[in-house]
Amino acid sequence: MTDGAATVIDAADLVVAPGFIDPHTHYDAQICWDGAVTPSSWHGVTSVIMGNCGVGIAPCKPKAREVAMRDLVNVEAIPFDVLNMGITWDWETFPEFIEAAARRSPSLNLGFLAPLTPFRHYVMGEASMERALPTTRRRRSRRCSARRSMPAPLASRRRSSTSTWLPGPPLACRNASRDELKAYANALKERGKGAIEIALTRKIAVMDNEEYELLDFLLRESGQHVTFLALFDRDDIPEAVRDTLRKAAPLIARGARPQTSPLPLTRDINMRNPFSFAAFPSWNRVFVDKSKPAQAAVYADPAFRNQFREELKRPMAFGNWERINVHEVQSPALKALEGRSVADIAREQGKDGVDAFLDLTLKDDLEVEFTMASFNTRSTA
Repeated sequence: MTDGAATVIDAADLVVAPGFIDPHTHYDAQICWDGAVTPSSWHGVTSVIMGNCGVGIAPCKPKAREVAMRDLVNVEAIPFDVLNMGITWDWETFPEFIEAAARRSPSLNLGFLAPLTPFRHYVMGEASMERALPTTRRRRSRRCSARRSMPAPLASRRRSSTSTWLPGPPLACRNASRDELKAYANALKERGKGAIEIALTRKIAVMDNEEYELLDFLLRESGQHVTFLALFDRDDIPEAVRDTLRKAAPLIARGARPQTSPLPLTRDINMRNPFSFAAFPSWNRVFVDKSKPAQAAVYADPAFRNQFREELKRPMAFGNWERINVHEVQSPALKALEGRSVADIAREQGKDGVDAFLDLTLKDDLEVEFTMASFNTRSTA
């Protein structure tokens, strides 16, 4: 064939990859037991980035393993028993973790963020969950840890991650001072490569002034790209994404990179581990004692319900019972409710959404599962 191609694409200074790259995953533990890295490998994804949102399982000293697993439970709702049985812990340092991943010959290319929470655990122990690094010596130790995390066989560019807010008990990365963040960012500047990921999730899709200033600070101190989340479309604040993009435009011009998703974001809600509501302070009680009788007592408590009602007047992410459907119930007497929204059930029963939702939970002995359509749910038709 002598004719030229119909289309010529200039790929200079770009990476030509055979499939999709997913920049935001939490496979850190799963790669221990799932070399196929499913379900990403089922959907044309060929490269994934792990260690997002400042949480991960390396570096990790043996005495801190449970703390690291609990962070993944609280942030990603991964069952503790699964983590406890599946994580092999054939590493301690961050480079050793990456080497352990390579030994498993994963089906996808793995890229690694160096998550701030386990680094703080590694340097400070339990104090990392309570305060910033107190001394110059420890700040140097933190910076040295960051530098030691840089060499790695499976990722060509070093990255780090943190967050300003995530549901559940406070993460250690949220206690990092500006001095700590500066030391970590400066490690990237000195090497002249890398990137930072930060979860700006105090209010999904909304960037407040403090978050803007923090993003500006990280860009300046690292001299590298900073990717931030999460820009999801909200039906309760229709202009949130556009407003945030307009506000962040000067930072985007300097290397800030927003993360979003083109698809509706739905999640299953298990009422024994109702991670989806962990952002509401009233739900902290549900996670203190996770026995079924203790949780049932909380769900039945009028004070809990009233506090939740008040918090729903200022929703952080959820505030519409039309978006929660009954997915599955165990009681045969309740089967007719499957597929219906909580709002529809509430209207039929003459209740508000909170009472309809929690009454059904109690009637099904906390076994009911719901589906929540969280973001990107508005039709464009």
